[in-house]
Amino acid sequence: MSNQNNTLLQAVDVSREIPMYQLVSANLMRTLMQRTGTGAKVTGRQLAADAGIAHGTVGSLLTGAQNSVPESTADAIARRIGVDILVLFVPVGRSTQALSVVPAQAESA
Repeated sequence: MSNQNNTLLQAVDVSREIPMYQLVSANLMRTLMQRTGTGAKVTGRQLAADAGIAHGTVGSLLTGAQNSVPESTADAIARRIGVDILVLFVPVGRSTQALSVVPAQAESA
């Protein structure tokens, strides 16, 4: 039994190492599918086939049933549509801190 628990924990640890990306907006994805980087329209099934992913994944992203995918899937979708991955997806767990602007100090004479 102890062996099974160790195996299960190892499997969970491996899954945490796969970077996940969250879709910014299903509406944005739909809009970009209407006019891809080549200027042509792409359907959900065409996008899935060209990106090498299940068409259900594309459908789930478009309906909101799913909002995160592995990095490789996000990259394949973005490449097929013809945009940078960060146009459509945001890394899950990414730290976003505002940059603080420090005014320049006058040199002392």
